Amino acid sequence: MRIKPEAVLIPVLFILIVGPWEFACYYWKIPEYLVPRPSMILLAFINGIASGSFIWNTLYTLSEALGGFLIAAVLGLLIGGLIAQSQLIERVLYPYLITIQTTPKVAIAPLFIIWFGFGITSKIIIAAMISFFPILVNVIAGLRSIDSDKVELMRSLNASRWQIFRMAQLPNSLPMIFAGLQVAVVFSILGAIVGEFVGSKVGLGNLILQANTNLDTAGVFAVLLCLSIIGISLHLATTWLQRRIVFWANNTILPIS
Repeated sequence: MRIKPEAVLIPVLFILIVGPWEFACYYWKIPEYLVPRPSMILLAFINGIASGSFIWNTLYTLSEALGGFLIAAVLGLLIGGLIAQSQLIERVLYPYLITIQTTPKVAIAPLFIIWFGFGITSKIIIAAMISFFPILVNVIAGLRSIDSDKVELMRSLNASRWQIFRMAQLPNSLPMIFAGLQVAVVFSILGAIVGEFVGSKVGLGNLILQANTNLDTAGVFAVLLCLSIIGISLHLATTWLQRRIVFWANNTILPIS
C-alpha cells in the first residue's frame, strides 16, 4: 500500500512546530500567561471537552455559522445568477453590494446587536454578511466562464434561456461555485465569532473573552484549537460534497474572494 507524502509531511511539520515551541517555553521559563506550552493548551482543551463547556458552546457557534452560511449561499446563488444574466441588474445592484462588502463588519456588528438582540439571530446575520461575497463573486465568474460557442450552439438549436442556464451554464460553473462555498463556510465561523465578541453570553467567542479576562492564555489557545477543528471539518465536508456532485471536474479551481 502506497503512503501519500502528505500523510508523512503533515505530522512531521506539526512536530517541527510544536517541539521547539514546547522546549522554548520550558527552557526560558516563559510565563504561561504570555505564551503557554502546547502541553498546557492540550490539557485545557481536554478539560474543556470533559466539562462539556466546549461541546455546548461549539454547537451554539456552529449553528450560528451554518445558519449564516445557508442564508449567504441562497442569496449568493440567486443574486449572482441574476447579475450574470443581466448587465442592467449588475449595474444597478453591484455598487450597493460593493459598499456592503467594503464596510467593516466589526464596525456595524454592534448595530445588529441593537436591532436583533444578543441572541442567535444577530450572529447569523453577521455570519451571512461576511460569507456572502465570496459566493456571489464565484457564482458570477462561474456562470460567465462558459464558452460562448456552446451558448451559440444551443441557441441555434432553439434552446430557451432557461435550458441554456440549466444544461450549460450551471454545470460549467459548479466547480467555481463550490470553490466559493469552501471559502464562505470558513468565513461564516469568523462572522459568528465576531458577533459573539460584540455581545453574547454563549459561544466560543464568549469563551475566548472569558479566558482573556482571566489571563487564561492556554484556555484562549484551546478555544482557537477548537475553532480550527471546526473550520477544517467544514472545509472537508464541503470538499467531499463537491467531489460527489461535481465528479467530472478533475482540476482544482482556485476560489475568488
